[in-house]
Amino acid sequence: MRGLEFDVTTPVIVLWVYIVLLLAGGLMGFIKAKSMISLVTSAVFAVLLALCATGVIRPFYIADILVGLLLVVFGVRFAKGRKFMPSGLMLGLSAAVLAALWLLR
Repeated sequence: MRGLEFDVTTPVIVLWVYIVLLLAGGLMGFIKAKSMISLVTSAVFAVLLALCATGVIRPFYIADILVGLLLVVFGVRFAKGRKFMPSGLMLGLSAAVLAALWLLR
């Protein structure tokens, strides 16, 4: 029985960095504001994106859709609150990651 084969390309590396930052943001939201929804949401999206990065969820463009959903969520949160931290930062990061995923393929 063969194990999972990992295709480590630049988009996959970008996705892993985003996953780590997404989890860190959710954890910070929980620690600072006691926001359980922040922690749970970031963990769920991180797991789904990790499954995309490892090839369990195929095709890889599903990751684009997930990052796009997060882009919308952070965009709405930023529009409501007009605070750079955390929604503005994550909005910019999500946009950069989505652009990188498109451009680096």
